[in-house]
Amino acid sequence: MKRILIVGITILLGLVIVLCGLLYFLQERFIFFPEKLSCDHRFNFEQPFDEINFKTRDNVSLNGILFKSDSSNGLIFYLHGNAGSLDSWGGVAKTYTDLHYDVLVLDYRGFGKSEGKINSQGQLFQDVQIVYDEMKRKYEERRIIVIGYSIGTGLAAKISSINYPRLLILQAPYFSLTDVVKHAYPFIPTFLLKYKLETNQYIKVCKMPVVIFHGSEDEVIYYHSSIKLKDFFKERDTLITLNGQGHNGMTDNPEYISNVRRILNE
Repeated sequence: MKRILIVGITILLGLVIVLCGLLYFLQERFIFFPEKLSCDHRFNFEQPFDEINFKTRDNVSLNGILFKSDSSNGLIFYLHGNAGSLDSWGGVAKTYTDLHYDVLVLDYRGFGKSEGKINSQGQLFQDVQIVYDEMKRKYEERRIIVIGYSIGTGLAAKISSINYPRLLILQAPYFSLTDVVKHAYPFIPTFLLKYKLETNQYIKVCKMPVVIFHGSEDEVIYYHSSIKLKDFFKERDTLITLNGQGHNGMTDNPEYISNVRRILNE
């Protein structure tokens, strides 16, 4: 009987080790859900746009689209969520071009026409910084507004914390990715996470105003994440709650559009 118990415990421990190994080495598959597009894919958007390719330090090509407004007040540097591609995310641009801002939307590695694959948090940060540096050659930094949605909020907060854009807007942000996992999957050992994305730490050192929008009915990133981020606010930072709003579709919410119009015109 004792021997059977020892064998059972050994098998269980073995399974736990295997599962932990799979979680560590394959976690990109649990975090990112890219839509791949062929290199000759043609985008079909109503407003004028230029397709731009950016080269990373390891010579990987990242694909982005720069949407043009009629009369530009500056640039929205937009970092999208963890699924899809520019083919779908490009639809957010009209909200901002209607407010007279050009919009750069970037596909991360492995998304859309972008080459390569994501393999580390540091790589993501470096890629976004390279693209941000390129856009600073086209726009004065004081006229750049960084917006991040969902997974993109951690990237947006990080890039803003080490640069000097005019404003940072976070749509449905997380306190940190570690916190999201603890909340949704408390049985997963968080020390295995390669992607911490500590939004709380990044906004502490942001020198520009930070505006957070979060839906009260967000079913993916729990609303209290933004309440906790308020502890790291400076006097000029703001949390705007969108009552009844879920995780998706925030950019089309009339209350969001009204508030963004007001904020961008200030």
